[in-house]
Amino acid sequence: MLSVQGDITVGYEATLPEIFTLGQRDYEAYHQALVKAIRVLPPHSIFHKQDWFAETGHKADFDKAGDAFLSRASERFFNERPYLDHRCYVFLTRKPDDRKVSTSATSNILRKSIVPEQGVREKLFNDFLDSAGQLERILKDSGFVTLRRLDNDALAGTANHPGIIERYCFLLDDGQHSMIRDIHLKDGLRIGDRHCQLFTLSDAEDVPALCGPRINYDRYSTDRTKFSVGFASPLGQLLDCNHIFNQYIFIEDARKTLKKMEAKRLRLQSLSAYSRENAIARDATNDFLNEAISEQRMPVRAHFNVLAWTDDPAQRNEVKNRVSSAMAQLDAVAKQETDGSPQVWFAGIPGNEADFPMNDTFDTFLEQATCFLNLETGYRSSLSPFGIRLGDRLNGRPMHVDISDEPIKMGLTTNRNKFILGPSGSGKSFFTNHMVRSYYEQGAHVVLLDVGHSYRGLCDLVDGYYFTYSEANPIKFNPFYLTDGDVLDTEKKESIKTLLLALWKKEDERFTRSEYVALSNALTGYYAYLEANRDIFPCFNTFYDYLMEVYLKVLEDGKVKEKDFDVSNFLYVLNPYYKGGEFDYLLNATENLDLLHQRFIVFELDAIKDHPILFPAVTLIIMDVFISKMRKLKGIRKAILIEECWKAIAKEGMAEYIKYLFKTVRKFYGEAIVVTQEVEDIISSPVVKQAIINNSDCKILLDQSKYQNKFDDIQQLMGLTDKEKAQILSMNRANDPKRKYKEVFISLGGQLSKVYRTEVSLEEYLCYSTEESEKVKVQEYAAKYGSIRKGIMALANDLRNNNH
Repeated sequence: MLSVQGDITVGYEATLPEIFTLGQRDYEAYHQALVKAIRVLPPHSIFHKQDWFAETGHKADFDKAGDAFLSRASERFFNERPYLDHRCYVFLTRKPDDRKVSTSATSNILRKSIVPEQGVREKLFNDFLDSAGQLERILKDSGFVTLRRLDNDALAGTANHPGIIERYCFLLDDGQHSMIRDIHLKDGLRIGDRHCQLFTLSDAEDVPALCGPRINYDRYSTDRTKFSVGFASPLGQLLDCNHIFNQYIFIEDARKTLKKMEAKRLRLQSLSAYSRENAIARDATNDFLNEAISEQRMPVRAHFNVLAWTDDPAQRNEVKNRVSSAMAQLDAVAKQETDGSPQVWFAGIPGNEADFPMNDTFDTFLEQATCFLNLETGYRSSLSPFGIRLGDRLNGRPMHVDISDEPIKMGLTTNRNKFILGPSGSGKSFFTNHMVRSYYEQGAHVVLLDVGHSYRGLCDLVDGYYFTYSEANPIKFNPFYLTDGDVLDTEKKESIKTLLLALWKKEDERFTRSEYVALSNALTGYYAYLEANRDIFPCFNTFYDYLMEVYLKVLEDGKVKEKDFDVSNFLYVLNPYYKGGEFDYLLNATENLDLLHQRFIVFELDAIKDHPILFPAVTLIIMDVFISKMRKLKGIRKAILIEECWKAIAKEGMAEYIKYLFKTVRKFYGEAIVVTQEVEDIISSPVVKQAIINNSDCKILLDQSKYQNKFDDIQQLMGLTDKEKAQILSMNRANDPKRKYKEVFISLGGQLSKVYRTEVSLEEYLCYSTEESEKVKVQEYAAKYGSIRKGIMALANDLRNNNH
């Protein structure tokens, strides 16, 4: 952009870090990067940062939700959810060296005729572009900010889409079509039907005595941790109204500035005898000069203002109170501009920064001025096609979050495994239900090992297999059954042999090589026998029959000696699993046989977790199911989620399976997820400590307030940073009382960590709820209306009507 006075302006759109994701050291490094970047600008330059915050509502996308019942319910629930949309622009202006200083009295807005005083020199233009490029590079290399150069269309707009200049002049929302609004400058600033108020920090007396890159955010801080936000955040993302936060830093000729200051000091020195105020001002000027020279500080002039607006005149006082309160949080005094507001507003037009009234600026150093820059933006949704829906901390705006694929592409993690820690009542089962439901709807195969019936509702809703044990309907499997397309490969044979040996021999009993080979031959013979007799149903009963009727003859013919394979002992020990035996149901299932292609399977192990015979057998079958999926389903995402029952699995010699699983699952497009609620469990179990935590790059923690006084052990064990500790202990400290949700902390490879809301629609809540009374109600409605889906819809409608 080129002004008639010869001022050159380059515009950028800036991408800032997300709020609540930076730690104390991050803010200090970020601040230093900004100081270094602005220092490269030549004298007579202006750094203008303009942050737009506009109240808007989330727009539901029902096409994306498709026919998925819960996804559509979620879209309806979040539709029109209000939040503050943020856009950040940076404008760099270079004034001609001999340009007159603009003041309130000589602003362009007051001139009858505007005549350019000089043309643009090419060298000046190229030098300035080089400086702008250096600033862009320094900020990009810092890892905090990226700048995208605005082209002509972005600045001036097109026929249908307004550019940034037009948007500023007429206060148009992002994405709004072009619209011309009347601008009233008399008796207050009004643009169309938008009543504007301008609040400035333009006098050194009004700014805080102390400033820094960050301040404590008390709502999320605890006695043991201080939660950081950017120093100017109360005027940015935390100021909940429509507003533009303008930040100006004017870089003058440092030598001339210091010379002027020296003259001012001498003037005050001569007048100090007449007034104590002059003596104080002299000392302050002297200190300023000393610091500038001794610390190599860059003297600049600065100005900060908030332009807030509302469509409702009755809300003007409310807006004024909010802005004043935000400035008070910085220990600053808000000055409401009235007489000077047209000039300040007019200078804020992108490209017109050089016409800013310099009498509304104050002298400071670059280090202090950059503390007042807004450093953060709101949460951003992931562009990845895969992910789960969570809410941002401030408004609960729904975000698409990928904690599986994108972190690997970004180099944050090396595997998709997850470790979830949350005490009872922290919203753990809600989060896990929500996660596996999202995975299932996006085509993943999900295997769950549960204790406590947390996934019954979801399993019924997606029509999955639910394996549980009761006297009336005991848990049943059929490892001998081959589904369509499945073959008796080495892996299948090995898994059946492992199961049979586990049922035959005790843990401390060893089997011989000959027994292993004989068992292998028996299995091969059995499947050949099935091929010849297609009417025989493959299951343990028919395998047992085969051993007694066919295989014993093989033994009698002397092909296998009794000392090599004691078949009578084998048949005797395994007799309880044969028809009429105590556990004849376990390996002879005739339904739910296609576990390989069933996408949602829940194994509820509560009733058998302490059973010495059933539990080891069942866990072996479950592990075989998942490993079979892992190896045979090419290119399909699969996830195994192990709830509290991992404790029992670890006891039963399954530790090796868990170790194997966590180390190899990533190679097969899979992820292993372990959920636990007791901190002691992690510390006491070497399996969890080594295999699970070390091989889970994604760590998810829920409310840890119960453990805040002994959190240091967890921090050390899980390798959490001080920033992550502050984030974890800030969870649920300032939740919106009008909404029902719990917060969740997610850390990806220790490099990126955030806290989100797990907020769901009423339909999702009823599906996930583990509250006994609510589960019973859902089952009653499901029975009454014929399906769990119709039952949840009817119950949700009844609850909404009762609340109204």
